[in-house]
Amino acid sequence: MKPVRVGICGLGTVGGGTFNVLTRNADEIARRAGRPIVIEQVGARRDNPLCDLSSANVTRDIFEVARNPDIDVVVELIGGYEVARQLVLEAISHGKHVVTANKALIAVHGSEIFRAAAERGVIVAFEAAVAGGIPVIKSLREGLGANRIQWLAGIINGTGNYILTHMRDEGRTFEDVLAEAQALGYAEADPTFDVEGIDAAHKLTILASIAFGVPLQFDKTYTEGISRITSEDIEQAENLGYIIKHLGIARRTDGGVELRVHPTLIPKTRLLANVHGVKNAIEVMGDAVGPTLYYGAGAGAEPTASAVVADILDVARDIATEHNYRTPYLAFIGIDDDQDRLPILPMERIVSAYYLRLSAVDRPGVLARVAMILAEQEISIESLIQKEAKSGDLATIIMLTHAVREENMNAAILSLEALDDIAGPVTRIRVENLDEQ
Repeated sequence: MKPVRVGICGLGTVGGGTFNVLTRNADEIARRAGRPIVIEQVGARRDNPLCDLSSANVTRDIFEVARNPDIDVVVELIGGYEVARQLVLEAISHGKHVVTANKALIAVHGSEIFRAAAERGVIVAFEAAVAGGIPVIKSLREGLGANRIQWLAGIINGTGNYILTHMRDEGRTFEDVLAEAQALGYAEADPTFDVEGIDAAHKLTILASIAFGVPLQFDKTYTEGISRITSEDIEQAENLGYIIKHLGIARRTDGGVELRVHPTLIPKTRLLANVHGVKNAIEVMGDAVGPTLYYGAGAGAEPTASAVVADILDVARDIATEHNYRTPYLAFIGIDDDQDRLPILPMERIVSAYYLRLSAVDRPGVLARVAMILAEQEISIESLIQKEAKSGDLATIIMLTHAVREENMNAAILSLEALDDIAGPVTRIRVENLDEQ
């Protein structure tokens, strides 16, 4: 059969990995695709020393790749927002299928891109945009297609998981482990996207859209980072039987869809609690299948390239299929029509249990005043630990609460922080048991 000709744009970590996997496994890939898949052109600002480009057609103009009439599939691996958006739309306008690993692009501009692709009858594939080499998008979109998805929760940023793992195992501070992660290349020089949850929010936006049939709504995803988590919080959580993980959580409720990224206490016994280092994992609860877990390398050259090449294979298989008979980009047909039926819930309406840590003046009556404020907001305490204060020091109060609406907890924290007996801000971390029933 006629070869499928690929143009790779971007030759960094993932681009280089994709080039090498396509080259090294060409025969195996051709057998799976039923036709050869060849690299027709590479567009990159600079060469990758890990790639043998001696026989490659290389251009420094990535838009040349998008316009090349000999190319069937443009693989966008440059990252970022605007240039990537322009490149993908240019490729689509020239009738090219697109494969991308760019979660930010899909989360923010996916609706525009999918509309343009539908009008031109081309495929846009993005398995590598979420959780690197873990095939969670295909599993959610196709393998779990019979299920009404109830919730999903995932560790979908390896940098944050690396930091929390080493803080727990070694008792180190956030700043110390972050510096190590940067030195090892796990964290960027500017780590904001990773440690403040923006990267995870991009990925969760995509997963929730596929799971629940709602439009991509990154701007409505609640995002909270891990930079304020302390070694004491990690130690106290463990004493209470929990591990702190930075989770992306999406849940279907009667009122709409919860869409949130934040530090979370989860029971030690849960599988997600035992995902360590830079690994990713996503647990999905379906009404028919029950809980399923997807675990593996969430980043890296060849793990991510594995997903990119799998998408190229899918394009090669479906390239002759009429557009209307292909799997919808986000699993559901007419996805924009569902927005009013399943709104994204504001964070104030989320119901959760909470871990609270307070620093209090060590004198009689303080704990009673704290309990009264919580009671006024209908917050009940499940467990409480008060650490004895050393002479002249503040006492530390640790509490786990039963489930309550976020707006009630917000009001309670404002009142607690206004007390003269409470020093500094109250630390609040949400608690999820991720029930499998």
